[in-house]
Amino acid sequence: MAHVIAIVNQKGGVGKTTTAINLGSELAGKGASVLLVDFDPQGNATAGLGVNRAILKTSVYDALVGRLSMSSVIVSTRLQRLSLAPASMDLAGATVELVSVAGREYKLKEAIDQVRTSYDYILIDCPPSLGLLVINALAAADAVLIPVQAEYFALEGVGQLVSVIQLVQQGLNPNLQILGALITMYSGTQKLSNEVLGELYRYFPRKIFRVVIPRNVKVAEAPSFGKTIFEHAPASRGARAYAHLAMEVARMAGG
Repeated sequence: MAHVIAIVNQKGGVGKTTTAINLGSELAGKGASVLLVDFDPQGNATAGLGVNRAILKTSVYDALVGRLSMSSVIVSTRLQRLSLAPASMDLAGATVELVSVAGREYKLKEAIDQVRTSYDYILIDCPPSLGLLVINALAAADAVLIPVQAEYFALEGVGQLVSVIQLVQQGLNPNLQILGALITMYSGTQKLSNEVLGELYRYFPRKIFRVVIPRNVKVAEAPSFGKTIFEHAPASRGARAYAHLAMEVARMAGG
């Protein structure tokens, strides 16, 4: 059974998609079978893996609304053992379409359960919101990985996110765990204040990844080439950091 990890933060620009792509790539590179579910209508993970959305006829939306099976919307990527359930703009309307559907919070879980035995890891790249799509991701996941930008204002809304996770644990998915908070976009010239770190530890006691993802131009530019950091700049600090993250995640997942 795959270990399902939702990569969540309602704040945009904190490195969710970059983390999803590079974590998935490195886990696959180390021999695991990985499915990346692009659950953001913007489709950045799809584009970041070099997949042309314009020529796709199906997407994860079709599986979400029950139009097609999950296996029929999954596409291969050029990376061995890394598959993709691509996004489309149709996802943006899914919240409205599902509003009167019974069990609407479990539609992604139902789709993922169809293919769960085919992968070691399933990563869900979530949109920057706390709406129905994210609730679906949390209901489907075993664990949550929360990228947090290394600055004070990035902590805004973290309490709200933790509250939503707790509500999902209480009402929809009692087995959901917080895998950890991941500090991203960290500059070696800055000092992460004790106040910021203290706040993070308050929200995530013993749940902060040891690795810190640096602010790195190679990491930032890789998606524009439709490449992972390991393809674009394998010797970069960003590549080394994501390799360490994959090791931490595999250890936590028991893999």
